[in-house]
Amino acid sequence: MNATPKQKKLISLSQFILEEQLKIPHASGEFTALLSHLVYAAKIVGREVRKAGLLDDILGATEDTNVQGETQMKLDQYADNAFNQSLKICGHLCVLASEEHENIIPIPGGYNIGKYTMAIDPLDGSSNIDTNVSIGTIFSIHQRLEPNSKEPGTEKDLLQQGHLQRCAGYIIYGSSTMLVLSTGKGVSGFTLDPSVGEFLLSHPNMKMPESGDIYSANEGNASYWSPEVQAYLQKIKSIEGGKKPKTARYIGSLVADFHRNLLKGGIFLYPNDTKSSKYPNGKLRLLYEAAPMAFIAEQAGGMAVTVKGERILDLNPKDLHERTTLIIGSKKEVEEFLTFIPKA
Repeated sequence: MNATPKQKKLISLSQFILEEQLKIPHASGEFTALLSHLVYAAKIVGREVRKAGLLDDILGATEDTNVQGETQMKLDQYADNAFNQSLKICGHLCVLASEEHENIIPIPGGYNIGKYTMAIDPLDGSSNIDTNVSIGTIFSIHQRLEPNSKEPGTEKDLLQQGHLQRCAGYIIYGSSTMLVLSTGKGVSGFTLDPSVGEFLLSHPNMKMPESGDIYSANEGNASYWSPEVQAYLQKIKSIEGGKKPKTARYIGSLVADFHRNLLKGGIFLYPNDTKSSKYPNGKLRLLYEAAPMAFIAEQAGGMAVTVKGERILDLNPKDLHERTTLIIGSKKEVEEFLTFIPKA
Protein backbone atom coordinates (compact mmCIF):
# COMPACT_ATOMS: atom_id res chain seq x y z
CA MET A 1 0.00 0.00 0.00
CA ASN A 2 1.15 3.53 -0.75
CA ALA A 3 2.15 5.46 2.30
CA THR A 4 0.10 8.56 3.06
CA PRO A 5 2.19 11.61 2.08
CA LYS A 6 3.28 13.69 5.03
CA GLN A 7 1.60 17.06 5.21
CA LYS A 8 4.02 19.96 5.32
CA LYS A 9 3.80 21.97 8.52
CA LEU A 10 2.18 25.25 7.60
CA ILE A 11 3.13 28.37 9.52
CA SER A 12 1.21 31.56 8.81
CA LEU A 13 2.87 34.95 8.64
CA SER A 14 1.05 36.16 11.76
CA GLN A 15 2.11 33.05 13.71
CA PHE A 16 5.69 33.47 12.52
CA ILE A 17 5.83 37.13 13.58
CA LEU A 18 4.26 36.36 16.96
CA GLU A 19 6.85 33.64 17.62
CA GLU A 20 9.67 35.99 16.59
CA GLN A 21 8.22 38.66 18.87
CA LEU A 22 8.43 36.34 21.87
CA LYS A 23 12.22 36.32 21.42
CA ILE A 24 12.38 40.10 21.91
CA PRO A 25 12.29 41.41 25.51
CA HIS A 26 9.56 43.99 26.23
CA ALA A 27 7.88 43.46 22.83
CA SER A 28 4.44 45.06 22.84
CA GLY A 29 2.76 43.52 19.81
CA GLU A 30 2.55 46.81 17.90
CA PHE A 31 4.86 45.62 15.14
CA THR A 32 2.79 42.47 14.58
CA ALA A 33 -0.38 44.53 14.30
CA LEU A 34 1.29 46.97 11.89
CA LEU A 35 2.26 44.13 9.55
CA SER A 36 -1.30 42.80 9.60
CA HIS A 37 -2.54 46.12 8.16
CA LEU A 38 0.16 46.00 5.49
CA VAL A 39 -0.76 42.43 4.57
CA TYR A 40 -4.46 43.28 4.38
CA ALA A 41 -3.76 45.98 1.76
CA ALA A 42 -1.39 43.67 -0.11
CA LYS A 43 -4.14 41.05 -0.47
CA ILE A 44 -6.48 43.68 -1.92
CA VAL A 45 -3.86 44.89 -4.40
CA GLY A 46 -2.97 41.32 -5.33
CA ARG A 47 -6.63 40.61 -6.05
CA GLU A 48 -6.87 43.58 -8.41
CA VAL A 49 -3.61 42.65 -10.15
CA ARG A 50 -5.02 39.20 -10.90
CA LYS A 51 -8.15 40.80 -12.43
CA ALA A 52 -6.23 43.45 -14.38
CA GLY A 53 -6.92 41.98 -17.82
CA LEU A 54 -10.65 41.77 -17.10
CA LEU A 55 -11.38 45.28 -15.84
CA ASP A 56 -11.26 48.38 -18.05
CA ASP A 57 -10.77 50.71 -15.11
CA ILE A 58 -7.57 49.02 -13.87
CA LEU A 59 -5.31 48.88 -16.92
CA GLY A 60 -3.84 51.89 -18.68
CA ALA A 61 -2.54 55.31 -17.71
CA THR A 62 -4.28 58.16 -15.93
CA GLU A 63 -4.00 61.83 -16.82
CA ASP A 64 -2.01 62.43 -13.63
CA THR A 65 1.71 62.51 -12.92
CA ASN A 66 3.39 61.73 -9.60
CA VAL A 67 6.03 63.72 -7.75
CA GLN A 68 8.70 62.13 -9.94
CA GLY A 69 7.06 63.59 -13.06
CA GLU A 70 6.09 60.10 -14.21
CA THR A 71 2.67 59.28 -15.65
CA GLN A 72 0.63 57.38 -13.10
CA MET A 73 -0.95 54.11 -14.13
CA LYS A 74 -4.47 53.38 -12.88
CA LEU A 75 -3.22 50.44 -10.84
CA ASP A 76 -0.51 52.72 -9.38
CA GLN A 77 -3.18 54.97 -7.93
CA TYR A 78 -5.28 52.05 -6.76
CA ALA A 79 -2.34 50.49 -4.90
CA ASP A 80 -1.31 53.81 -3.40
CA ASN A 81 -4.83 54.43 -2.10
CA ALA A 82 -5.17 50.88 -0.73
CA PHE A 83 -1.95 50.99 1.28
CA ASN A 84 -2.41 54.57 2.46
CA GLN A 85 -5.97 54.03 3.66
CA SER A 86 -5.01 50.88 5.55
CA LEU A 87 -1.76 52.12 7.07
CA LYS A 88 -2.35 55.73 8.09
CA ILE A 89 -5.22 54.79 10.44
CA CYS A 90 -3.70 51.57 11.79
CA GLY A 91 -2.61 53.22 15.06
CA HIS A 92 0.99 51.98 14.92
CA LEU A 93 2.62 54.58 12.66
CA CYS A 94 3.64 58.10 13.54
CA VAL A 95 4.17 59.06 9.89
CA LEU A 96 3.91 57.50 6.44
CA ALA A 97 5.68 58.28 3.17
CA SER A 98 4.80 57.04 -0.31
CA GLU A 99 6.87 57.23 -3.46
CA GLU A 100 3.76 58.66 -5.14
CA HIS A 101 3.51 61.68 -2.81
CA GLU A 102 5.79 64.68 -2.61
CA ASN A 103 5.39 65.21 1.12
CA ILE A 104 4.85 63.03 4.17
CA ILE A 105 1.42 61.54 4.79
CA PRO A 106 0.42 62.56 8.32
CA ILE A 107 -1.72 60.46 10.63
CA PRO A 108 -5.30 61.82 10.55
CA GLY A 109 -6.65 63.47 13.67
CA GLY A 110 -8.42 61.19 16.10
CA TYR A 111 -6.20 58.16 15.42
CA ASN A 112 -3.51 56.79 17.68
CA ILE A 113 0.09 57.86 17.01
CA GLY A 114 2.46 54.88 17.02
CA LYS A 115 6.23 54.48 17.31
CA TYR A 116 7.01 53.31 13.76
CA THR A 117 7.51 54.99 10.41
CA MET A 118 6.96 53.47 7.00
CA ALA A 119 8.22 54.38 3.54
CA ILE A 120 6.48 52.49 0.76
CA ASP A 121 6.63 52.09 -2.99
CA PRO A 122 3.05 50.94 -3.54
CA LEU A 123 3.62 49.46 -6.99
CA ASP A 124 7.13 48.94 -8.31
CA GLY A 125 7.53 48.23 -12.03
CA SER A 126 4.38 50.05 -13.12
CA SER A 127 5.60 50.18 -16.74
CA ASN A 128 5.02 46.41 -16.78
CA ILE A 129 1.41 46.52 -15.56
CA ASP A 130 -0.28 46.39 -18.95
CA THR A 131 1.93 43.55 -20.20
CA ASN A 132 1.22 41.07 -17.37
CA VAL A 133 4.81 41.07 -16.11
CA SER A 134 5.57 40.66 -12.40
CA ILE A 135 5.28 43.83 -10.33
CA GLY A 136 5.50 44.43 -6.61
CA THR A 137 5.36 46.53 -3.46
CA ILE A 138 8.44 47.54 -1.44
CA PHE A 139 8.33 48.77 2.16
CA SER A 140 10.71 49.98 4.84
CA ILE A 141 9.98 50.35 8.58
CA HIS A 142 11.97 52.37 11.12
CA GLN A 143 11.32 53.14 14.74
CA ARG A 144 10.75 56.86 15.26
CA LEU A 145 13.61 58.89 16.73
CA GLU A 146 11.77 59.38 20.04
CA PRO A 147 9.88 56.09 20.60
CA ASN A 148 7.95 57.33 23.63
CA SER A 149 6.64 60.47 21.92
CA LYS A 150 2.93 60.70 21.21
CA GLU A 151 3.34 63.66 18.89
CA PRO A 152 2.88 63.21 15.11
CA GLY A 153 6.03 62.07 13.31
CA THR A 154 8.00 64.29 10.98
CA GLU A 155 10.09 63.93 7.84
CA LYS A 156 13.15 63.67 10.07
CA ASP A 157 11.81 60.41 11.53
CA LEU A 158 11.83 58.93 8.03
CA LEU A 159 15.28 60.17 7.02
CA GLN A 160 17.27 57.49 8.84
CA GLN A 161 20.09 55.28 7.62
CA GLY A 162 19.13 51.96 6.12
CA HIS A 163 20.97 49.84 8.68
CA LEU A 164 18.58 51.21 11.33
CA GLN A 165 15.55 49.63 9.66
CA ARG A 166 13.45 47.47 11.96
CA CYS A 167 11.95 45.65 9.01
CA ALA A 168 12.15 45.72 5.22
CA GLY A 169 10.38 43.66 2.64
CA TYR A 170 8.57 43.36 -0.63
CA ILE A 171 5.50 41.69 -2.07
CA ILE A 172 5.78 40.27 -5.57
CA TYR A 173 2.62 39.77 -7.61
CA GLY A 174 3.60 37.03 -10.03
CA SER A 175 2.47 33.48 -10.78
CA SER A 176 1.87 33.47 -7.03
CA THR A 177 1.76 36.36 -4.57
CA MET A 178 4.76 36.20 -2.27
CA LEU A 179 5.95 38.35 0.62
CA VAL A 180 9.66 38.42 1.47
CA LEU A 181 10.76 40.21 4.64
CA SER A 182 13.51 40.61 7.18
CA THR A 183 13.38 41.95 10.72
CA GLY A 184 17.16 41.85 10.99
CA LYS A 185 17.40 38.14 11.76
CA GLY A 186 17.62 36.60 8.32
CA VAL A 187 15.12 36.58 5.46
CA SER A 188 11.88 34.64 5.20
CA GLY A 189 9.45 34.20 2.32
CA PHE A 190 5.70 33.67 2.57
CA THR A 191 3.40 32.62 -0.27
CA LEU A 192 -0.27 33.60 -0.32
CA ASP A 193 -2.60 30.60 -0.27
CA PRO A 194 -5.75 31.97 -1.96
CA SER A 195 -7.87 29.11 -0.62
CA VAL A 196 -7.43 30.28 2.97
CA GLY A 197 -6.39 33.88 2.37
CA GLU A 198 -3.19 33.52 4.39
CA PHE A 199 0.49 34.09 3.69
CA LEU A 200 2.21 30.81 4.64
CA LEU A 201 5.91 30.29 5.30
CA SER A 202 7.24 28.75 2.09
CA HIS A 203 10.89 29.89 2.04
CA PRO A 204 12.44 29.84 5.54
CA ASN A 205 15.92 31.24 6.08
CA MET A 206 16.46 32.45 2.54
CA LYS A 207 20.09 32.74 1.47
CA MET A 208 21.37 34.41 -1.69
CA PRO A 209 23.98 32.24 -3.42
CA GLU A 210 27.51 33.65 -2.94
CA SER A 211 27.91 33.87 -6.70
CA GLY A 212 25.65 33.62 -9.73
CA ASP A 213 25.67 33.57 -13.52
CA ILE A 214 22.99 36.22 -14.03
CA TYR A 215 23.44 39.97 -14.48
CA SER A 216 20.53 42.40 -14.71
CA ALA A 217 20.96 45.83 -16.27
CA ASN A 218 19.26 48.02 -18.85
CA GLU A 219 22.10 47.89 -21.37
CA GLY A 220 20.24 50.22 -23.69
CA ASN A 221 21.77 52.99 -21.56
CA ALA A 222 25.29 51.49 -21.47
CA SER A 223 26.79 54.28 -23.59
CA TYR A 224 25.87 56.75 -20.83
CA TRP A 225 27.55 54.77 -18.04
CA SER A 226 30.96 55.43 -16.52
CA PRO A 227 34.07 53.74 -17.95
CA GLU A 228 34.30 51.62 -14.78
CA VAL A 229 30.79 50.20 -15.19
CA GLN A 230 31.36 49.59 -18.89
CA ALA A 231 34.65 47.82 -18.16
CA TYR A 232 32.96 45.57 -15.59
CA LEU A 233 30.23 44.61 -18.03
CA GLN A 234 32.78 43.88 -20.72
CA LYS A 235 34.61 41.59 -18.30
CA ILE A 236 31.59 39.52 -17.27
CA LYS A 237 30.47 39.14 -20.90
CA SER A 238 33.93 38.16 -22.14
CA ILE A 239 34.61 34.71 -23.59
CA GLU A 240 38.36 35.27 -23.49
CA GLY A 241 40.28 32.16 -22.55
CA GLY A 242 37.25 29.94 -23.09
CA LYS A 243 35.40 31.58 -20.21
CA LYS A 244 31.62 31.32 -20.13
CA PRO A 245 29.95 34.75 -20.14
CA LYS A 246 27.27 35.62 -17.63
CA THR A 247 23.65 35.46 -18.72
CA ALA A 248 21.66 38.69 -19.16
CA ARG A 249 18.21 38.73 -17.55
CA TYR A 250 16.44 42.08 -17.19
CA ILE A 251 12.73 42.45 -16.45
CA GLY A 252 12.61 46.17 -15.67
CA SER A 253 10.85 45.66 -12.35
CA LEU A 254 13.26 45.90 -9.39
CA VAL A 255 11.20 43.51 -7.28
CA ALA A 256 11.13 40.85 -10.00
CA ASP A 257 14.81 41.20 -10.95
CA PHE A 258 15.93 41.17 -7.31
CA HIS A 259 13.68 38.24 -6.38
CA ARG A 260 15.12 36.08 -9.17
CA ASN A 261 18.68 36.91 -8.14
CA LEU A 262 17.89 36.29 -4.48
CA LEU A 263 16.87 32.75 -5.38
CA LYS A 264 19.33 32.04 -8.18
CA GLY A 265 22.29 34.31 -7.47
CA GLY A 266 23.53 37.16 -9.62
CA ILE A 267 23.94 40.92 -9.72
CA PHE A 268 21.61 43.83 -10.50
CA LEU A 269 23.06 47.13 -11.72
CA TYR A 270 21.33 50.50 -11.97
CA PRO A 271 24.15 53.03 -12.53
CA ASN A 272 23.74 56.74 -13.09
CA ASP A 273 23.70 58.12 -16.62
CA THR A 274 26.83 60.27 -16.73
CA LYS A 275 25.37 62.45 -19.51
CA SER A 276 21.95 62.83 -17.93
CA SER A 277 20.80 66.13 -16.46
CA LYS A 278 17.63 64.50 -15.10
CA TYR A 279 19.13 61.60 -13.13
CA PRO A 280 22.77 62.51 -12.43
CA ASN A 281 22.72 60.47 -9.20
CA GLY A 282 20.79 57.49 -10.53
CA LYS A 283 17.06 56.89 -10.81
CA LEU A 284 16.15 54.57 -7.95
CA ARG A 285 14.84 56.10 -4.72
CA LEU A 286 16.98 55.51 -1.64
CA LEU A 287 14.16 55.32 0.93
CA TYR A 288 11.58 53.42 -1.08
CA GLU A 289 13.69 51.04 -3.16
CA ALA A 290 17.45 50.88 -2.56
CA ALA A 291 17.59 50.82 1.26
CA PRO A 292 14.92 48.15 1.87
CA MET A 293 16.32 45.91 -0.88
CA ALA A 294 19.85 46.40 0.48
CA PHE A 295 18.66 45.39 3.95
CA ILE A 296 17.18 42.17 2.58
CA ALA A 297 20.25 41.47 0.43
CA GLU A 298 22.65 41.79 3.36
CA GLN A 299 20.45 39.71 5.65
CA ALA A 300 20.48 37.00 2.96
CA GLY A 301 24.28 37.11 2.66
CA GLY A 302 24.54 39.47 -0.30
CA MET A 303 25.82 43.03 -0.72
CA ALA A 304 24.51 46.40 -1.92
CA VAL A 305 26.64 49.41 -2.85
CA THR A 306 26.59 52.51 -5.01
CA VAL A 307 28.67 52.84 -8.19
CA LYS A 308 31.27 54.55 -5.99
CA GLY A 309 31.44 51.56 -3.68
CA GLU A 310 29.54 53.12 -0.76
CA ARG A 311 27.46 50.75 1.34
CA ILE A 312 23.81 51.58 0.66
CA LEU A 313 22.80 51.00 4.29
CA ASP A 314 25.30 53.62 5.49
CA LEU A 315 23.96 56.44 3.31
CA ASN A 316 22.36 59.38 5.11
CA PRO A 317 19.13 60.31 3.28
CA LYS A 318 18.63 64.06 2.99
CA ASP A 319 15.35 64.11 1.10
CA LEU A 320 12.25 61.92 0.91
CA HIS A 321 12.80 61.34 -2.80
CA GLU A 322 16.59 61.22 -2.89
CA ARG A 323 17.92 59.04 -5.70
CA THR A 324 20.90 56.73 -5.73
CA THR A 325 22.76 54.28 -7.90
CA LEU A 326 22.44 50.62 -6.93
CA ILE A 327 24.68 47.60 -7.40
CA ILE A 328 23.13 44.70 -5.50
CA GLY A 329 23.36 40.95 -5.47
CA SER A 330 25.52 37.98 -4.60
CA LYS A 331 28.51 38.77 -2.38
CA LYS A 332 31.24 37.59 -4.77
CA GLU A 333 29.65 39.33 -7.76
CA VAL A 334 29.45 42.69 -5.98
CA GLU A 335 32.97 42.24 -4.66
CA GLU A 336 34.19 41.70 -8.23
CA PHE A 337 32.41 44.89 -9.30
CA LEU A 338 34.21 46.79 -6.52
CA THR A 339 37.59 45.84 -8.02
CA PHE A 340 36.73 48.11 -10.96
CA ILE A 341 36.09 51.14 -8.73
CA PRO A 342 39.09 53.50 -8.34
CA LYS A 343 40.37 53.58 -4.76
CA ALA A 344 39.89 56.93 -3.05
